[in-house]
Amino acid sequence: MSPTLLFKALSDPTRLRCLSLLVNHEELCVCELTQALGLPQPKVSHHLAGLRKAELVSDRKVGLWIYYRLNPEVPPWVEAVIRKTAEGIRDEEPFSSDTVALVEMPNRPSGVCSA
Repeated sequence: MSPTLLFKALSDPTRLRCLSLLVNHEELCVCELTQALGLPQPKVSHHLAGLRKAELVSDRKVGLWIYYRLNPEVPPWVEAVIRKTAEGIRDEEPFSSDTVALVEMPNRPSGVCSA
């Protein structure tokens, strides 16, 4: 992973918001990210595809749902940059509102999506 590729991925607000949420959750499905970000599913999926192409996230499909997580194979320095960035922005808007929207998501009993 090159620094240029990482910072290009982080430079987009939607991709940064997705990564910020994924840092604090083992995995999230597209519907959870869509709810948290308040954006249309195609837009969120487009940005997740970009993060997957950059190898920053990995995914798994379960039935109709696709779950995303930080790619466990990213180099340690990449993970450190993402985690430190997420930590630094967690109380800023829109990142703090994204977290609240995810927590308040209907049909998400026990903190897991069941849409």
